[in-house]
Amino acid sequence: MSGGDTAGRLVRPFALTGGRTRPSRADFTLITTVTAVDPPPTWATRQQPEQQRMLRLCAEPIAVAELAALLDLPVSVVVIMLCDLLESGRITVHPPHPVSQDPGLDMDLLEKVRDGLGRL
Repeated sequence: MSGGDTAGRLVRPFALTGGRTRPSRADFTLITTVTAVDPPPTWATRQQPEQQRMLRLCAEPIAVAELAALLDLPVSVVVIMLCDLLESGRITVHPPHPVSQDPGLDMDLLEKVRDGLGRL
């Protein structure tokens, strides 16, 4: 990879977020799902190409982490862009469902799975 390629890759996320480094809302986690509003609100402004691609990928509910992977963008950048889409009425947000203390749920097993995934 040449030095120009590296510089372009570093500038791109900065440009996509308009220089912002923090989301304007705290609605998003890695497992939050988002869905595009169809049809979009009549008052919604035209979106940049990356946001239009996000909206196409959000035609069906999709997790924030999966969306970031498909877009090949850092999660932090995707979240900032999702905040813009949420504030413009273009997406809906579905927070993860809390894990209940179901007697049939093996919390010990879930914790072992979580710990194993964390070591990957």
